[in-house]
Amino acid sequence: MSERFDSKKAPEPVGNYPHARRVGNLLFLSGIGPRERGSKVIPGVEPHDIEKQCRSVFQNVRWVLEESGAKWENLVDVTVYLTNMQRDFPIYNKLWAEFFPTNPPCRTTLEINRLPTPIAIERKCVAAID
Repeated sequence: MSERFDSKKAPEPVGNYPHARRVGNLLFLSGIGPRERGSKVIPGVEPHDIEKQCRSVFQNVRWVLEESGAKWENLVDVTVYLTNMQRDFPIYNKLWAEFFPTNPPCRTTLEINRLPTPIAIERKCVAAID
């Protein structure tokens, strides 16, 4: 019914779940943060630099998409979790426009108390594959 994908480039999940799962022509990505693979290093945590964290998340998402047979342009829906909307949303919004200059996917941005590791952002994505 579904196919599991685990990236060799994106950071390992912090629990027992895949990076992505494909059902039909839809690819569902688990929440992806800015950590670096094979370490606990989080770009932009100390001192706080949301731009570094955002760029790292965008790269990690791109790796999962590509290793799952999708492309950046296949994204159709993105949920963004920020731990400080007031401080970080303007920078995230600017970077969103940079990474999606035309035809962006749908997006919902939520502020939450915290994430499982000391990160300020996580993205949950859905892509449609031809």
